[in-house]
Amino acid sequence: MEHNNKQNKKPDQVVFNEETQKYDASLKPYATSVGAPVISSTDNLAWKNRNIHKVNKHIKAKYNELKEAYDTMMEQFEYNNLIYQANFNFEPVVGSTYHLYSRANQSTFLSIIAPNECNFHFIGSFYLDADGIWHKK
Repeated sequence: MEHNNKQNKKPDQVVFNEETQKYDASLKPYATSVGAPVISSTDNLAWKNRNIHKVNKHIKAKYNELKEAYDTMMEQFEYNNLIYQANFNFEPVVGSTYHLYSRANQSTFLSIIAPNECNFHFIGSFYLDADGIWHKK
């Protein structure tokens, strides 16, 4: 048996995979003969650094967009909270503008009276949308 293996053994320069029983020189990640071109790794450090910089800029821009949207949403939440806790004796009409004022005792009230028509401490003007959300004008 050992004699048979020596007869079937391929020369060293022939790339034969014993497990798959195939010639696979073209599949190797390295040169398989003296005449083969040298395979060297490419320097991709500059490419990586460029892309890292691009990704970081993209993520920072997206973060700033989300932070701005969050800040706007929180401001809207605070105004809505303030308005819904304010005193008013009427049912606001969707799309109409109302004015929020504060009294000396820090209580708030909503009015149809414009700031230039009164001497109340003016907080802001708001309109009500169809979803019941108040928006600052």
